[in-house]
Amino acid sequence: MIGLMIGMKNKAITAARERVLFVWKIPSFPVLFLINFILGLSSSFFAPFSSLFGIDEVGMSNVGFGIFMTITALGGVTISSYVAKLSDTSLSRKKIMVLATFAGIVGYTLYAYLRNYYTLALTGFFILGVTGAAVPQLWAYARDALKQANIPSTDTPFIMNIFRMFFALAWTVGPALGAWLLQLIGFKGLFLFVASGYLLVFLTITFLLKDLSAQQVTIVKTPPLSVGKYVKRPQIFAFLAAAFLLSSATSIHMLNVPQFVTKVLHGTEMDVGMVFSVPPVFEVPLMILIGIWATKIDNGKLIKIGFGTAFVYFLLFSFVKEPWQIYPLQLLSAAQVSITGGIAISYFQDFIPEAQGTATTLYMNTTSIGSTLGFLLFGIISEIFSYGTLIIFYTIFAGAGLLFLILAEKNRPNPAALAANERTTN
Repeated sequence: MIGLMIGMKNKAITAARERVLFVWKIPSFPVLFLINFILGLSSSFFAPFSSLFGIDEVGMSNVGFGIFMTITALGGVTISSYVAKLSDTSLSRKKIMVLATFAGIVGYTLYAYLRNYYTLALTGFFILGVTGAAVPQLWAYARDALKQANIPSTDTPFIMNIFRMFFALAWTVGPALGAWLLQLIGFKGLFLFVASGYLLVFLTITFLLKDLSAQQVTIVKTPPLSVGKYVKRPQIFAFLAAAFLLSSATSIHMLNVPQFVTKVLHGTEMDVGMVFSVPPVFEVPLMILIGIWATKIDNGKLIKIGFGTAFVYFLLFSFVKEPWQIYPLQLLSAAQVSITGGIAISYFQDFIPEAQGTATTLYMNTTSIGSTLGFLLFGIISEIFSYGTLIIFYTIFAGAGLLFLILAEKNRPNPAALAANERTTN
């Protein structure tokens, strides 16, 4: 029996190794993996320390910082969305990525030297707003590369999951390295380091990626669909409310952790870096494991586990008294991100099987708006209450999101029946 189990394990490892080697042989993908890793590394240098930069370095009030982050987020949503549309008309994805990464070089170089609130806000909205198109366009380019290489659609989810892991892998070392750089050379040096990362990506895209033209990749365009009729459905509204609340809670938590660790727990920037570096270590294997489970277990159950894990994680976080106590809790953070970040979109698409694009857009926009509101709420609530008390607020958000999710799942229609009903209605 033991020999049989060992043999099955070895076969599974061999099969996984063969699939990974297969991915590496796809044209352009080794370069795409490198770009994805560097972009993940660059984001992991700044995101964990953004509240320390705004409040401690620049001297913003908590409310002012919340407004600043909201402005920056709105720039990312609006401008990057507009820039992304150019990929369907006059510009290729490669050219847009070149433009976006060049904006990253300029934007983060300005961040290194600017300390005026209004000039930082304008830089964040307009310049880094363009930079926000880099990652989505990179992912879209990767999908186009798969189509050009005639990769079977059945292999696409596995390949894109491997692609996503490189971004998560960067976060295993990025925050700790960023904390070390911050202590060594300050925010000026840190931002110049981030700008250097974008310069490396800029050069890599320019010289190592080929331009995929419209003739090489067939794009099927469909007329825009009205989303009002979908949002009015109780189960869809409930799920979107759940996603909105969890997204808000997560963004508040991300901004609150550095302040909580340094000002309440009296930790250091290195403690902050370690806190953000721990989850990705577990996210990489968990994404693979959950991806396998998702093919065998009802995704509704997994999503509820993910939301429940987020609620428990935030709740336990409120009892932390020392920085080191946060480290084991980060396993829960990794678990909830691996679930909600990995299968939430495909799960929600089951609510609108006849309009997959609309479902994806609804989910992405809802989480983006939730994150933006979270930035603003962090500034307002933390100005009135302590950073420790703030944890209670977003724990309630996560709990309310779980309740909405249970309501959505309870009233979730059968996808086939829903599609049939939609055809009858139309």
